[in-house]
This record gives sequence, C-alpha cells and structure tokens, in this order.
Amino acid sequence: MMKKIFLIGFIGLFFGCTSGISEQDLNKLDGYWEITEVTLPDGQKKEYKLNTTVDYISTDGKKGFRKKMQPRLDGTYETSDDAEAFVITKNDEDFSINYKTELSEWSEKLVDLDDVTFSVVNKEGIRYDYKRFEPISIN
Repeated sequence: MMKKIFLIGFIGLFFGCTSGISEQDLNKLDGYWEITEVTLPDGQKKEYKLNTTVDYISTDGKKGFRKKMQPRLDGTYETSDDAEAFVITKNDEDFSINYKTELSEWSEKLVDLDDVTFSVVNKEGIRYDYKRFEPISIN
C-alpha cells in the first residue's frame, strides 16, 4: 500500500513540476502586457491596479524584444527607441527568456502562459504576473 501511495505521489510531483508550456505557445507572448502582481521569495505580494506603462513584446521564433510603452487616451502609445532584445531557450521542460542589453544580461523562467496571462520568475525568486493589456480609447 505504501509503495502505491509513494508511486502516485512521485508521479504527481513529476507532472506537477513541468510548466505545461509548449513551443507553439510562445507566440502568445506577442502583444501588450501590464503587470498585475509581484511576489517576493518570502511570499509578500505587491498588486498593481493601475499602470502608467505597459510592456510590448514581439517575437519571431525564439528571438524577440520587449519595450516599455505609455498608452494614451486616444488609443495610441508613446515610447522611446529603447528595446530589450531576448532569446528564448528550452531547459529540460521549461523555457527561459534571456535578455541582453548594452548594460546588463538577465534571465527569467517562463512559468505560466496562456492567451490572457503570463508569469515569469527571475533568479532571485521574484515572480512577475502579467495580463494582456486592454487599451481605453476616448475620442
């Protein structure tokens, strides 16, 4: 009986540790995203109810870029020419987004991704949750 319980627990742990994100899902990153919550390693959370900037992500296969955008009330965006280039790599069953700029390099593990949300965790254990940005247009 104990062997069966151990086996079921092991199988659950094994399948529970995989991200469930496929290579075909990566194109879901394309678009405008706003941060909703940051979770620190100790469990403290900071919620973001209103954002003055959003992230625009564009991918081409496993390469892409992310840049900060400021949405305007007329439905347009203001931005600088600064962009953070990245390459997505697969490590075991997980995907990492690896950024490189003139000043820095860093990596974030992609832990959740669907049509309307995604989450990443950095090497410090900080989790960033995003939702797809819905622009407000006032004409």
